[in-house]
Amino acid sequence: MNKTELIAAVSQNAGLAAPDVRRVLDALLDTISSALRDGVEVRLVGFGTFSRLHRPAGLARNPRTGEAVRRPAMHTARFRAGDGLKRSLN
Repeated sequence: MNKTELIAAVSQNAGLAAPDVRRVLDALLDTISSALRDGVEVRLVGFGTFSRLHRPAGLARNPRTGEAVRRPAMHTARFRAGDGLKRSLN
């Protein structure tokens, strides 16, 4: 499911206009991104937790050539599924 399909599904399920759902979804994603950028963990009880993870610099391997390459230190996002989401999948 892509973003457009998600907006259409939420619009139908909630009985809201698609442009309104798009604005809410964009605001939600912007808010989560800003919180992670500031180092704040975002917990949605029953769904999951978004957190910022620091990956230190190190060596990685190019899968095509096997050559070792330097990987710079960086921040990335992590999502851990909550119990409610896990239960709904099984």
